[in-house]
Amino acid sequence: MKRREFITLLGGAAVVLLALPRAARAQQPERMRRILVLISTAADDPDAQGPLIAAFLQGLQKLGWTDGRNVQINTRWGGSNPDRMRTYVAELAALVPDVILAIGPATLEPLLKATRAVPIVFVTVPDPVGAGVVESLARPGGNATGFTQFEYNLSGKWLELLKEIAPGVTRAAVLRDPAMPDGIGQFAAIQSVAPSLRVEVNPVNMRDATEIERAVAAFARSSTGGLIVTSSVFAVNHRNLIITLAARHRLPAVYYRRLFATSGGLISYGPDFSDQYRHAAGYVDRILKGEKPADLPVQVPTKFELVINLKTAKALGLTVPPTLITRADEVIE
Repeated sequence: MKRREFITLLGGAAVVLLALPRAARAQQPERMRRILVLISTAADDPDAQGPLIAAFLQGLQKLGWTDGRNVQINTRWGGSNPDRMRTYVAELAALVPDVILAIGPATLEPLLKATRAVPIVFVTVPDPVGAGVVESLARPGGNATGFTQFEYNLSGKWLELLKEIAPGVTRAAVLRDPAMPDGIGQFAAIQSVAPSLRVEVNPVNMRDATEIERAVAAFARSSTGGLIVTSSVFAVNHRNLIITLAARHRLPAVYYRRLFATSGGLISYGPDFSDQYRHAAGYVDRILKGEKPADLPVQVPTKFELVINLKTAKALGLTVPPTLITRADEVIE
């Protein structure tokens, strides 16, 4: 064999040998990653979280993660039941997932008690610094990061909207969850702007459906009243009752989330939660690729949506100002 032919043959063999490991690696299945989702609302209420979870899954797909192909997603629904939440938290921690998506403030405390090692991305949490979830927004410092629901000063905007859509209102009942710090914080923000709007505000605690019904009925005995429904899982779970009571007692009401207006409520103003869930998918992607929650800053909402239900306004005998309709992101006829 000539020297040139031998060198050519040797070089070809080397290429084959180098290619073999790569081919073998290419034939190996991609490692399945595990994402666990813990939700504070009930499983039999798909309207509450279904569209938002869909936004999260779409965000993951755009980043190359598909449930059943390279990632396994398991979901648990707490349904505002502390015992059930603790059971699910213990179950999720035992599975040792790659990352947990925690939805709502009620999910975070038990999760952080169960694990300080598993990465957690949270959404719709009002005050993670005040709650001790993170050290600061810029540098969370632990195993959790994510997206705040909104700053408390947004709550004052709800009272302004109530006066704008129903100028005759001089009294407002503020429905809040007294068991959650954010319920107190939201009421304080509303109370701070009340004098300038010449509105008397009264807290209505939401502990159970009977208490809500009794308190709203008592408030409605006097005229010129309106409602403000602050953010809480309890409000979401009892939204149909609250909307029904507002209609029955002819009380104009402002809500913190689009879901209420699309369910028959008068007007809502709050963050675009779908946008937050899509961004949460981005944080999950970064963690799956090796980044740590401690290095990912907590983000505040940047997109807000105003939704007006004209059908409900008509039933209440209200004429919505054209300027308010012009500002709306969605008008329900």
